[in-house]
Amino acid sequence: MRRRSALLALPGLALSRRALAQGTTGQWPMRPVRIVVTFPPGGASDIVARVMADVLSHRMGARFVVDNRPGAGGTVGAAHVAAQPADGYTLMLSNTAPIVTSPPLYARPGYDPVASFTHVAFLGTTPAVITANKDLVPATDFAGLVAWIKAQPQPVAYGSSGIGSVPHILGVLLEREAGLRLNHIPYRGSAPMQAELLGGSLPLGFDVLPDTVENIRAGRLRAFAVTAASRQPLAPEVPTMAELGFPSIRIDNWLGLSAPANLPAPIAERLRAESVAALATPEMRRRLDERGIAGEPMAPAAFTAMIAQQVRDIGGAVSALGIRQD
Repeated sequence: MRRRSALLALPGLALSRRALAQGTTGQWPMRPVRIVVTFPPGGASDIVARVMADVLSHRMGARFVVDNRPGAGGTVGAAHVAAQPADGYTLMLSNTAPIVTSPPLYARPGYDPVASFTHVAFLGTTPAVITANKDLVPATDFAGLVAWIKAQPQPVAYGSSGIGSVPHILGVLLEREAGLRLNHIPYRGSAPMQAELLGGSLPLGFDVLPDTVENIRAGRLRAFAVTAASRQPLAPEVPTMAELGFPSIRIDNWLGLSAPANLPAPIAERLRAESVAALATPEMRRRLDERGIAGEPMAPAAFTAMIAQQVRDIGGAVSALGIRQD
């Protein structure tokens, strides 16, 4: 030990911590990389994260593993990621909820949606959809749904994947724009909400389209509207909110890969390049198409600018709604 210490102290042999860090950066990844998903297993974010983890593991020769950390509209998982070292070994499958719609609901979410992260890669976007258990709700179109809700003596319950999620905000906007009385029932993700909806415990379910399209196609649920700019290939028969006279109700759920702030540039660039390559693989493309997740890759600067604008516009609108959580 003494001989080794003496050698390391000699001029020309000493390695600074900075040099060691640069060497580690150049060899990243040398151990498993976590992709934190801010919702429970089974939803769109979880499925995309698992496919991405498999593809990146194969391409990069290191294990990428999914770590589900749900809660508080995705803010629990996002706050965890923001607090981790910026070494490339903790990533987040980021999406609209923890980055745009949930932070304004909490006095102290534990992070800044732009400054606390390095937003590396945009993966795609998907709209929300309004659905109902057709055994509980007799309406067959959106106008009939509005009339039925207004005729009920009590606010009608609708479920979402959690407080601050895109479907939750859709419900709040729908209440205000259509003059409806609704009662929000938050769940810890899409899967438990869908189970209650299909089981007859819940009349309405607001969700992202990919998580509910199989039940729509099978006739187990009836769909009334999507929040996209145009009709969706997954469910072309379902009209948009704009078609139905509500052009201001336009809110999608985007998916991306993010890391703690100040991720070293070489790691960020390699992760971006590998993510773009992964998106082009037949397996990844097939799984995204199946989930109705579409979108062209964008540069990290453009991705970050998009997020910043949504935080200002959509996040600002959410703040104006006056919804607050403890």
